[in-house]
Amino acid sequence: MEVVDTAQINSFAPIAAQTDFVQPSEEAVFITSSQLKELITKALQPLQNEVMQLRATVTAQDEKIAALEATLDTHADNSLIQLRLINSLREDGHKAPESAAPVLTKKTQDHITEIAHILGAKEKRLIERQAARPYVDKLRKEGMTFSQLANVLGLTVDRIRQLSRIAATDQRFNICWHPRKKNTKIIKLRRWDALGL
Repeated sequence: MEVVDTAQINSFAPIAAQTDFVQPSEEAVFITSSQLKELITKALQPLQNEVMQLRATVTAQDEKIAALEATLDTHADNSLIQLRLINSLREDGHKAPESAAPVLTKKTQDHITEIAHILGAKEKRLIERQAARPYVDKLRKEGMTFSQLANVLGLTVDRIRQLSRIAATDQRFNICWHPRKKNTKIIKLRRWDALGL
């Protein structure tokens, strides 16, 4: 039988049972405090960098949140103002039909009716005199200016302006800008046959 070297046999044994095994030394390793500080500093530096980055991120997010909250408050205030305006306009709209109809005096009604008769009579005269169709169409298109009506009625232009605001609510009249004269308003009849002239 062959003799087997004990070193070979020991290589299969557990580490503690091997004959040439030297246990690690349990002797203390001496490190100076400055070396220890340096080791700790090197080990902690990545963590400190990460903490600083996280703090910067949190600060930036806090600023964004504060800005968003301020914007949200502003939008909420604006929405409240808009809702109040809408409600007040609705309330005014419901009240307006009662107060929109101005109380017309007899004199004002007479002036409005007289304007309608003047415009109708002017067309009637053109038709009776057998004026060319373009003249009649021109009268219907251009009506009369405020100053022309003031001269015919013997009133001031300011009074005609007041009457035009009332005539604008009357179904017989159209108040609009003159087709050829700049910055000149006119009064014309909506329907020429409505007067029965």
